[in-house]
Amino acid sequence: MKQQQYSAGDIVYIFYRHPSIEEVANIQKVAVVNNPDNPQELALFLFETYYPLTNDMLIFTSEMDAEQAYHQYFH
Repeated sequence: MKQQQYSAGDIVYIFYRHPSIEEVANIQKVAVVNNPDNPQELALFLFETYYPLTNDMLIFTSEMDAEQAYHQYFH
């Protein structure tokens, strides 16, 4: 799957699994930002942590798309 082009400042949606409770997944709104460790790369900023943006991430550009996929995979 080809990764969509993102820009710093974009708002996207991901599935986030609670680190203590693996069976709990939620849709989380996150910001695409410049990676502070490597300014030429982008990262997702979630809960005060930067996650480098990679091709293996499942990212949605709309909350509705994320909700549809969530119901398909988790219900």
